Amino acid sequence: MENVSNVDKLESIKSFQSTISKSENALAQMTQKGANTTLLKKRLNALYIGLAMLKNVWNQRSHHYTQEDLAEARNVLTGLIPSIENTYAKLKAGSPQRTLLERRIKALELAVQAIDDFSNE
Repeated sequence: MENVSNVDKLESIKSFQSTISKSENALAQMTQKGANTTLLKKRLNALYIGLAMLKNVWNQRSHHYTQEDLAEARNVLTGLIPSIENTYAKLKAGSPQRTLLERRIKALELAVQAIDDFSNE
């Protein structure tokens, strides 16, 4: 994790913040409509944990998550990557959406790596 550039760190944190914001908005809309929010809540929690782990590694911020929380988040984050990669593959090279998904994939991979590194300490 030490070899991550400052640009990648910043982009990864921004990507997580953006994804969390979008997920929170979606959760509010789904709750208002009475839709089932179980999966979205699980993903949102994993995103919070992923962001906390990146901040833990790069900014020495503490976190309060258990090994079980981390394992669950790791599984959820890892599970998100293939669907994002599928969408990414369908987009035109150089498109803003493709760049956004590139950063999101990298951020998720770095968060999974941070969880793995922390869990193996």
